[in-house]
Amino acid sequence: MTTELMILFYCLLFAVAFLYASVGHGGASGYLALGAIFDLAKEIMRPTALLLNLFVSLTSFIQFYRGKHFLFKIFLPLAIASIPMAFIGGRINIDTAIYKMALGLLLLIPIIRFLFFPNIPVTKIRKSNIGISILLGATIGFISGVIGIGGGIILSPLLLLLKWTDQKQTAAISALFIFVNSLSGLLGQWTKGVALNTGMISYVAVAFVGGFSGAYFGAMKFNQNVLRIVLAIVLILASYKLIFTTA
Repeated sequence: MTTELMILFYCLLFAVAFLYASVGHGGASGYLALGAIFDLAKEIMRPTALLLNLFVSLTSFIQFYRGKHFLFKIFLPLAIASIPMAFIGGRINIDTAIYKMALGLLLLIPIIRFLFFPNIPVTKIRKSNIGISILLGATIGFISGVIGIGGGIILSPLLLLLKWTDQKQTAAISALFIFVNSLSGLLGQWTKGVALNTGMISYVAVAFVGGFSGAYFGAMKFNQNVLRIVLAIVLILASYKLIFTTA
């Protein structure tokens, strides 16, 4: 990449980490979207996104945990089911064309949420169901491992729609859920010989700063409307490129 493109990439990487961390996400889908836009290979995108997830999601979780928003009883069955499935998914190397199509379609979830449902209202909390939790955890974990995400973009809206948690509780649970799935998926990839790129240190540094800032402000009241729109546009471009182009 040219110097100008590299600067743009880092600016977008910071923005992705900031916004995703502010709602308890690691940001892997956003990192993968950037990888698609800047033509990074799938073999680089998957482990890189998961590694960045580890730093950003853990930072986000600590901030929300300190705010007393974490509910262990809801997190536990989700994690128990998702961790082994994320490992299995991480060992699977699907065809590049199928991978791009699946990722492009998956990006529609955060696009729709950021543009149309930034705040899903939860007026009355319902009791969680262990059976449904295990099913959701296993399904999301497997998808996470295969694609190279932490699963927060899928889990968060489901928790809110099921009315098991409010916005802050969802962010706290999603953050730790993303961390354990990303670690499990990354371990699964390593068993298949996938190596991390030494040049990823700068990516981690930028994402960490963005994630720390986003988690800090996300645990408080902060107007993110402009940033949401910018990120949605980035995700739309990436989704279009992944689904409709072969480059």
